[in-house]
Amino acid sequence: MTDVIVMGGGAAGWSAALAATQAGLSVLLLEKLAESGGSSALSGGCLAFAGTDLQAAQGVEDSPGLLLRDLCEVGQHVNDEALVRAYCEAQLATYDWLKAAGVGFSPVIETASGQSVPRVHTVDPADMVRTLRAAAEASGLVEYRPGVAARALIQDADGRVVGVRPGSGEDLFGARAVIIASGGFARNPDLLERYAPQYAEAVFVAGAGSQGDGLLMAEALGADLRDMAYVKGTFGKHPTDETNDHSLQAVYKGAIAVNQGGKRFVNESISYKLLGDAVMAQPWHTGYQIMDQGIFDTGDDRVRILDFGRRLEEGLFYVADSLEALAARIEIDPDVLVDTVTRYNGYVDAGRDPEFNRTHLVHHHGALRRIETAPFYAYPSTAVVFGTYCGLRIDNAARVLRSDGSAIAGLYAAGEVTGGFHGAAYMTGSALGKAVVFGRLAGMAAAAQ
Repeated sequence: MTDVIVMGGGAAGWSAALAATQAGLSVLLLEKLAESGGSSALSGGCLAFAGTDLQAAQGVEDSPGLLLRDLCEVGQHVNDEALVRAYCEAQLATYDWLKAAGVGFSPVIETASGQSVPRVHTVDPADMVRTLRAAAEASGLVEYRPGVAARALIQDADGRVVGVRPGSGEDLFGARAVIIASGGFARNPDLLERYAPQYAEAVFVAGAGSQGDGLLMAEALGADLRDMAYVKGTFGKHPTDETNDHSLQAVYKGAIAVNQGGKRFVNESISYKLLGDAVMAQPWHTGYQIMDQGIFDTGDDRVRILDFGRRLEEGLFYVADSLEALAARIEIDPDVLVDTVTRYNGYVDAGRDPEFNRTHLVHHHGALRRIETAPFYAYPSTAVVFGTYCGLRIDNAARVLRSDGSAIAGLYAAGEVTGGFHGAAYMTGSALGKAVVFGRLAGMAAAAQ
């Protein structure tokens, strides 16, 4: 018997394990795949933190209060404000905790989805998971079992969750808690058909273990679900290239998005999840990010979603010395594309976009840029589903809740398997941030009970 069983070896699972061991608890961590990391290791490595030393060094003024406002605005106020507030109150301490564990951060990037000020702190995501694992295992209190998949949760006579039932072998028991950190369901066709049929034609990129098994196990015990109507894809995935799993976010540097008819179809500053909805409604579910040399030069090769240079080297951009020539290359009427860009430049000059009400590069941050300096670039873009961003209802201590608000005793959840935090859209860095913040809170809560 162990004190805590953690299901899943991604960022949330190893954060929970580390926090629990720091409180002196023994942990059994189950990872159904041969290697831990999950979707966390495949992510862009972005975490949303506010009020950090890195921001201060770069002259960025931020606060938990501003982070709270932005998260609720981006989530269109359908997210659970109490859950968002818990994140905002714990995120700075979690950032310091990660650094103390050995996680290294790069400088804060300038523009990202849903942010009023720069607050995306970047890491090598696979290395972060390895670092958390090493710190947890250094305690001597962790037993790690890869290749072991849980199939059901075990309750005692009082309904308390006390263990898990794996696919084979004897039942595994935990005296204090079970923490579900098993990820989302982007690899489960049945659940996707149930909750996200509008994304049937999208590209899916997620960890092989993202089957929704943890969600289904908790749902079988009466767990409530949140945000299931808000499964969304991320705008900016090249529709034919299979070597780049990540999207490209040139719109947040000043590019515009046009459809195959050469017309803009959306306010490009909104969350790239809402941009994903917009592009899926276009012909062939595809658009183009259009930019000039000045915008292209603002790319950042340290950040996957802003690494324009690498995509150019790989031949993924269309490039031409004039907008007319660019339009011909992407089979758009040249007169229409030239008119679209000319009108947009007029909006930039006037400080008002009457078509889509775009006022900033992203959310409330960044001045709009004209598209005027040759050469000109077009990046084909569709939507990619990296994760499902919805799931089990939890409280601010990561306890799994029923629909009446009562907690399922002994059961906690963290990371992508949970819902309620994001709401209707998504801020860059909030998924990986949610994983480590609520993973840590879950481990601490298991120790406190």
